Amino acid sequence: MKNQTMVTEFIRVGLSRDPQMQIFLFLVFLVIYLITLGGNIVIMLVIRTDSHLHTPMYFFLFHLSFVDIYYSSVTVPNMLMNLLAEHKTISVNGCITQMFFILLSAGADVFILSAMAYDRYAAICDQLRYMERMSKGICFLLVSGTWTTGFFYALLNTVFTLKLHFCGYNQIHHFSCELPPLLPLSCTETFTNQVVLLTSFAIFGSSPFLFTLMSYIHIISTILRIRSVEGRRKAFSTCSSHLIVVGLLYLTAFFQYTKPSSVSSVVLDEIFSIQYSILTPMLNPIVYSLKNKEVKTAVGKMLGKIKFLK
Repeated sequence: MKNQTMVTEFIRVGLSRDPQMQIFLFLVFLVIYLITLGGNIVIMLVIRTDSHLHTPMYFFLFHLSFVDIYYSSVTVPNMLMNLLAEHKTISVNGCITQMFFILLSAGADVFILSAMAYDRYAAICDQLRYMERMSKGICFLLVSGTWTTGFFYALLNTVFTLKLHFCGYNQIHHFSCELPPLLPLSCTETFTNQVVLLTSFAIFGSSPFLFTLMSYIHIISTILRIRSVEGRRKAFSTCSSHLIVVGLLYLTAFFQYTKPSSVSSVVLDEIFSIQYSILTPMLNPIVYSLKNKEVKTAVGKMLGKIKFLK
């Protein structure tokens, strides 16, 4: 390592080297980002202004929309600048800082989804004690815990990344500074980092997934015991949106962080990253708007008020 030049900045190669394709991708992801911002802001405004939506379920949906805006804003604006920049460089410290906020966003995302799963479990499986289980204090505690656990997940991996030395090759074949594509650039041993990443993923990633899975096993079991078809349909409709959102996030993120190196591919890695960090935050408000009658009604009321004011 003594004979190698220490790297002070990385070059992010991600997505395409073709200038015309970069302009096209810039326009595509700019539209996606604007839809993400617009859709999630509308959801937050509707929940804030409509008193009928001041319930635990929509309290968590409000915070999910905030996390989606935060998650998308950590990666997309920087990626857009990089697509148009002549020199596609980022400092090592800047890259690690972005990595920290990506991990924080991802951690907060999975834990807010598990809190939403617990809310649906309480609403369907323990209706008589629902308000006791989901009091305002407990809801605020769950949201606070979401950001706290996300912070420790990000901090743990960032501290060990700061101990690495980077020298020689400095091209990141990715559009953002995620940890998996960053580790191969280190000229020091990364075994500890890989162990920390997998262990922290098992604790902070798999635990909310297993909690969500167990919640839905109980929810489905309870729904199947409902005698009327209409009753089963209504019960399932209250959690179908959340189930779709959970599937969109976990299927891609889980494969991205647990797949063996033998199936690793730059293109595949980028596709999965785009799915869970860019497309999912855009799709979440669309899913909740299309699948949830209360949200559709509230959005209609808000649009009606806007037209009336005009």
